[in-house]
Amino acid sequence: MLFRHTISAILLAVTLTVAAYGATAKPLPAQADQNRAENITPITVLSIIPAQGEPGGNVTLYGGGFTSETTGFLGNFEVAARIVGAKQLSFEIPNLAPGLYALFLKREDNSTSKIYNFTVLPQKPIVTALQPDRVDLCSSGRERDVVITGRHFKENSMVFFDGAVIKSRFITSEAISLTVPDIAGGLHQVQVKNSEEASSMAIALLIDAKPEILSITQGDEFVNYYNLIISGKNFLQNSVLIVDGKRLSGLATNSNEQEKLVYVDCSILIYQRHPYDTAPKNFRVQVINSSGAESSVIQVTAP
Repeated sequence: MLFRHTISAILLAVTLTVAAYGATAKPLPAQADQNRAENITPITVLSIIPAQGEPGGNVTLYGGGFTSETTGFLGNFEVAARIVGAKQLSFEIPNLAPGLYALFLKREDNSTSKIYNFTVLPQKPIVTALQPDRVDLCSSGRERDVVITGRHFKENSMVFFDGAVIKSRFITSEAISLTVPDIAGGLHQVQVKNSEEASSMAIALLIDAKPEILSITQGDEFVNYYNLIISGKNFLQNSVLIVDGKRLSGLATNSNEQEKLVYVDCSILIYQRHPYDTAPKNFRVQVINSSGAESSVIQVTAP
């Protein structure tokens, strides 16, 4: 009888010991949640680089407490973020209207960082090229059409030609077309603006005023002279023809030979030549514009 009481006492002691051990090793659920909360690192942001930017730009936050599930907020707009290094988080500025936004981070456990100010700047258009980037002075019609290629163009973007607004046509966010105005030769500047605060860098367009002789042919013959037809481009009304050192213009005449130059249009000049005889001779001709631009010297064989 005494033996059975002893065994019962031993079993009761073991049971109480196991129960006590289990209570110590496995805390209650509420206590476990409290312990986890105490071990979670809060979200801290030490710096934001840059503190302002255009849509499409990257922003990097330096701090701690970041996870792969941490997201960013600009106002009410959630932006995807990514860890890019030790204690570094990065996100791309979304296409938001310019202005001041509240920036903060939020983790998957719903904890958030402090709120910081971030300025979204107007997006600047970027001009990469002009197609073509060179237009002949005397070109006309579609020959004067130029396409501006780049990025971030808008339907209300304005094109400036030498600082003045010029009529343009929006094609896509990467292309705008314009017609080059009738303007003097030389380098000119083209620029795109989305607003007064958002403008591209200026890009150069060349209006080529250099005269060029493409061909010289003999035309109509008269009693004491004949026409020598000079075909080419970028001829002007005040262009000068140099014939073996002699200068001829549309207004000046040579008192000895009565030779003159007749301007027809940008592509044709007529040299009224008075030969001594009908035997072919070799001579050189060149066209010079008032700007000083010169054509190549052309060797001609004619009476």
